[in-house]
Amino acid sequence: KKKKKAGAASAPGTIGTPSKKPPSRGLNHTTAFIDYYIKHGQTDPPTIPIATLFQGEDFPMGEIQPLPEHIRTQRESSEEVRARDRLQQDLQKRLRHAAEVHRQVRSYAQSIICPGIALVDMCEQLESKNRELVRECGLERGIAFPTGCSLNHVAAHYTPNPGDNTILTYDDVMKVDFGVQVEGRIIDSAWTVSFNPKYDPLLQAVKEATETGIRTAGIDVRICDVSEEIQEVMESFEVELTPGKLQPIRSIRNLSGHSIGHYQIHAAKVVPIVGGGDNTVKMEEGELYAIETFGSTGRGYVVEDMECSHYMKNIDSPRVPLRLDRSKKLLNHINKTFGTLAFCRRWLEREDGGSFAVHGTKGRQERYMGALKNLCDVGIVFACPPLCDVKGSYTAQYEHTFLLRPTCKEVLSRGDDY
Repeated sequence: KKKKKAGAASAPGTIGTPSKKPPSRGLNHTTAFIDYYIKHGQTDPPTIPIATLFQGEDFPMGEIQPLPEHIRTQRESSEEVRARDRLQQDLQKRLRHAAEVHRQVRSYAQSIICPGIALVDMCEQLESKNRELVRECGLERGIAFPTGCSLNHVAAHYTPNPGDNTILTYDDVMKVDFGVQVEGRIIDSAWTVSFNPKYDPLLQAVKEATETGIRTAGIDVRICDVSEEIQEVMESFEVELTPGKLQPIRSIRNLSGHSIGHYQIHAAKVVPIVGGGDNTVKMEEGELYAIETFGSTGRGYVVEDMECSHYMKNIDSPRVPLRLDRSKKLLNHINKTFGTLAFCRRWLEREDGGSFAVHGTKGRQERYMGALKNLCDVGIVFACPPLCDVKGSYTAQYEHTFLLRPTCKEVLSRGDDY
């Protein structure tokens, strides 16, 4: 048999052994591989939609963690509780589908992220792969929110607007945050990219704080207890960015994790990453959470700054008569394309307006900024500007989505990388 040429794409259906290491830091370097997906018979780079790849099979299950000890035995042995778990199988199937898309897309993204890449190119390649692997179909399946690639003191809600040609450099610290949705069931997960080893303690602090939050969470657990554990771990770290000068790492006190609803990225409950919150609110069976923690070398407090790129329709938007025809047209486009999911200006300016399945090549929105401002002014759409700590500081983020099943806790977005 002829040997395959070096660098050639693997054939579909061929089970392989992952071997390629990521060029960036911030991942589990003993187990992280940027060709992770070939062990499932995926091509390299990945091109087979996940539903096709696992046709006739179950989607991979997330990491199973036990519930708190005081309720574990009763729940694991109760037939009634196990029956409730079986009733959630359709929900679990959709979430695991979205989670596997996320794992394979981010493995692909980790292969292209390196100093010198334009952030807009990175986002567009990642989002294109996301649409391809989930087999984008309007509101039925697709991207859950714009790809965040916030740099350094910018903690969240930044993605390049049209004309933004920012380049990633060796000394940047970038938070990569993106989501996948299948029938409105959302997987939200993020990690931090760096290349300079001096940032390793910052990344380690945030990663361990996130893991602590996940480990502490569970049915009937008070959210304030989870928050206190997160802060204690986060703020036990220091980082030496300037030789001979140790800096404390602070939890960003006005950012938090959150519960996730149906087509709703931020549902009713929040999980602060500093202690001192309401001691009456508990996590409950069946809830879906994104535990995300943010650490900073700055003041540990963010404010809205810079040009806005993220927008989202208010799930409780008021019934307001719109006088501008452009506003009516844009709102109709948002309802059809995004619903209550977040979107960005780059998507509005695509040929498909954000969804090829919905609009084909006739979806591009033109001269829409006045209409978008009008929708924000009347409260139908929220503007979500970048959230920034003080300039010169550095921030990091890690995030996972988990489901509180009746019998256990399933960390759906867990991968070999983080």
